[in-house]
Amino acid sequence: MNAKNPYDAYAPAEIANHIENLGVSKVNLPDMKILVLAILAGAFIALGAMFYTLVITKSGLGFGPERLLGGIAFSLGLILVVVGGAELFTGNNLIVMAWADGKVKTLQLLRNWSIVYLGNFIGALATALIVSWTGLFELGGGSVGETAVRIAEYKVKIPYDQAFFRGIMCNVLVCLAIWLCFAAHTVTSKILAIIFPISAFVALGFEHSIANMYLIPAGMLAGAEHVTVPGFFENILFVTLGNIFGGGVLVAIVYWLAYIKFSKT
Repeated sequence: MNAKNPYDAYAPAEIANHIENLGVSKVNLPDMKILVLAILAGAFIALGAMFYTLVITKSGLGFGPERLLGGIAFSLGLILVVVGGAELFTGNNLIVMAWADGKVKTLQLLRNWSIVYLGNFIGALATALIVSWTGLFELGGGSVGETAVRIAEYKVKIPYDQAFFRGIMCNVLVCLAIWLCFAAHTVTSKILAIIFPISAFVALGFEHSIANMYLIPAGMLAGAEHVTVPGFFENILFVTLGNIFGGGVLVAIVYWLAYIKFSKT
């Protein structure tokens, strides 16, 4: 029997075990390490969102191609998180696999999510502030700032139910991107695994809570007149709940059932 090629993708059952073991490791990290890595992740996602804002400004490509190009640009954020190493709330929804298997306690899961969510918020908001000081919004004769404003105003107008379901679909794709990364052996493979799911969620208009922690404040700082702080937090709330359900249930629990729970019977 031929030995397995070391560059062959890991099988789904192997990926499930890797993700479960990583979940156990994540909840046992020291608080300050989690917080620092979470701040980095918030900044990384903000960089991707910033790149997205610039790329779609006056692209002239038409509806579909413009959104696809913007999605590819936004992929920078998760590439930095996965390859550079950081703690992202939406990705950490996969810890639910280890929780479902009894290897992570509920309080451990909630502790990790709370610290990571706070850190992501700090990183994303701090990046929005720094960007506003760089003069980025003045590029293209102020057109980049106009795009930032338009994005923010659009997001806070999304009805709560749509924000929730868009959050679900977004994190299904984000967690699947991370799942695919675990099948890869090289940095190049991981980047390719990230680009298509992430560009798809952006192009389709799904909602990512951490990205919105940058995009909405950035629009406010760029001069949005119809975006309020309560409107910002209402959007974040419903998108976050959707993200948790999408990543924690539709990806983590489903794969746990398929490759861990039922494989033991």
